[in-house]
Amino acid sequence: MSTNGRVAVVTGGACGIGKATCARLLADGLTLAVCDIDEAGAAAGAGPGGLARGLDVTDETAVTAFVDDVVQAYGRIDVLVNNAGITGSREATVLHVTPVEEWDRVIAVNVRGPFLFSRAVLPVMIDQGEGHVITIASVAGQVAFPGRSAYTASKGAALQLARSIAVDYAQHGIRSNAVCPGMAFTNMTRWRLEVPELRAAMEAKIPMGRVADADDVADLVALLASDRLRYVTGAALVIDGGYSAL
Repeated sequence: MSTNGRVAVVTGGACGIGKATCARLLADGLTLAVCDIDEAGAAAGAGPGGLARGLDVTDETAVTAFVDDVVQAYGRIDVLVNNAGITGSREATVLHVTPVEEWDRVIAVNVRGPFLFSRAVLPVMIDQGEGHVITIASVAGQVAFPGRSAYTASKGAALQLARSIAVDYAQHGIRSNAVCPGMAFTNMTRWRLEVPELRAAMEAKIPMGRVADADDVADLVALLASDRLRYVTGAALVIDGGYSAL
């Protein structure tokens, strides 16, 4: 099967920002290839005519096979959205008490995952002479989140990976940008934001007075994926309601 339309690969597309991004890109007419550890959720995100796969983004063999299947099905990849990510368990807190296995798990998903997917997709984009890698980093990659050392370190690395891709592959017509949300209401943050006093304390630190929702972030991803910002590469686009401006 081949298509003349634009094709986007979205990782972690079953819920939260990934799910909202899939809906937004589908509405914009892109064909989607979606992966997630939740295969049914990935299939829902991919929509009719899309490709879905249940996989672990840290598994090199699975990532390579999925990207090969996308190219076999559609002949191209125009956009890669490196969205899959985790904050770590409640044990992944200040550094000296964070278990090594929790540190490794957060780094694997949030850094190894974007590395593996970008590594697999970039040769396709080089052959096309164009493409856009969009990595969902975090404000935590620029302003340390208290008590989340592994997450903060991983998102700093993801941000720098996005910038490195921008520098190294611009000559091939490939752009790379990082989207850096502040606190957003997703499945990962539900445990905190559904506690009224914790949510109020967080929102008191945000000039706009509210946390983001997934659609806020998806709108920014869709704008980047639209190719309307063709001179933007190597950027960290912050979407945090003014949190990091304080």
